[in-house]
This record gives sequence, structure tokens and C-alpha cells, in this order.
Amino acid sequence: MSDTLVIIPTYNEKENIEAIIRAVFSQEKEFDVLVVDDNSPDGTAAIVNKLQKEFSNLFIENREGKHGLGTAYIHGFNWALNREYEYIIEMDADFSHNPKDLIRLYNACVIDGADFSIGSRYLNNKINVVDWDFKRLFLSYFASKYVKIITNIPIFDTTAGFVCYHRKVLENIELGKIKFIGYAFQIEMKFKAWKRNFKHKEVSVIFTDRKIGTSKLSGSIISEAVFGVIKMRLKGLPK
Repeated sequence: MSDTLVIIPTYNEKENIEAIIRAVFSQEKEFDVLVVDDNSPDGTAAIVNKLQKEFSNLFIENREGKHGLGTAYIHGFNWALNREYEYIIEMDADFSHNPKDLIRLYNACVIDGADFSIGSRYLNNKINVVDWDFKRLFLSYFASKYVKIITNIPIFDTTAGFVCYHRKVLENIELGKIKFIGYAFQIEMKFKAWKRNFKHKEVSVIFTDRKIGTSKLSGSIISEAVFGVIKMRLKGLPK
């Protein structure tokens, strides 16, 4: 058993799931992998089940229905906390997050002493995004700037979904009280960790848009992020 669990939420990722799992397991450091699948109709879970015969440190949790990215991660976090993992990493299935950066996020916590580390696309306002159209890039970049202005959080990429948490952060965040399930979920997690005085470190990564499959980003997810931060502000930025 590794000291680190990589959580990969999936919905219709049959084109990517085997390749991303093999890529994670090919890294120098040993990682365990948990796939949280929201009843993908394309057979994603069946591919994972087949791979479990090859990899003893590959796990899957099957959920009934599509309930959102945030709830998938919270399901995975609770699964990890019920076991002895020290570090838990969020990661997309579509190779937008480079598996080679997993060790960099891990080292930012283990060696550099961060309580949570962020694979940042916008560290020091430098944009490291490949193959996004201007509209999506504009939205993502200025969403992070907007959150920083509204909340004063000292993080450049508040909407990043490539994050490593020490278990003590997740134990103290009160996962049952997380309100957002889409894009704003990432903001709320970082905000609550920061408000609890956990130390963070941003690690510059190159984010590459998916080559295969369909993006899950929608208008409702974007609206949740924009209006969710306003709601947090109006409520006095609660912990």
C-alpha cells in the first residue's frame, strides 16, 4: 500500500481511463489509484474492473447516477480517510493533468512542508494552458483572479483541479459541509483550507486540453463558480 492515493473521477472516459491508469502506475513513486465512476454508460467501470486483475493497488467505487465532480471527490476523500493514506491527490482522467507532475505535488508537501499543493496553471500570472480556445481560457484565468479579489486568498489558480492534500487538511475541512459540487467546489476546498491556516504551495504545471472525449464544463458549472463566490462573500466568508 502506498502512502498516497490518486483519485480519478470518471463519467464516460472509456477512451482515456486505461491509458491514464497505466501512466500513473508507471511513475517512479508508487501511487494507489481510486476511480470514482458515476455509472458511466460507456463501460468505463468495466475497463477498470478488468485492470484490477493486473494492478492490486487499483480500486473503484461505483456510484448510481451522475452527481457532480465535487461529490465524487468527497466520496473519494472519505474513502481515503477510512484507510491509512497520508496524501490524497485529485486528478482528471483526460490527461489535462500530466501524471509526471504527481511526484512534484507530492514533494511540495513531503519535502517542502506544504499541507496542500496545487498544480497551478497561472502561477505568478504566467499562463500555462495548451489548446484552450480564448473564451474558455479567458473565463478560467479571470475566474481565478476574480476569486482572489473577492476573498483575498493568496492563491493564483483557485479553480485548479490538480491538488494534493495531506489527510489532516481533509480531516479538518468538514467535508460534509462543502456546499458546491461543480467548478466552485475547487474554490471552496482551497478557501476553507486557507482559512484554517493550512500552508499551501503552488507548483507550476502545463495544463493541456483533452484530446479524446467530451469536456464536462457547462454553463451551470460556471455560474455556480461565479455566484457561489459572491454568496460566500455575502455570508462573510465563513470557514
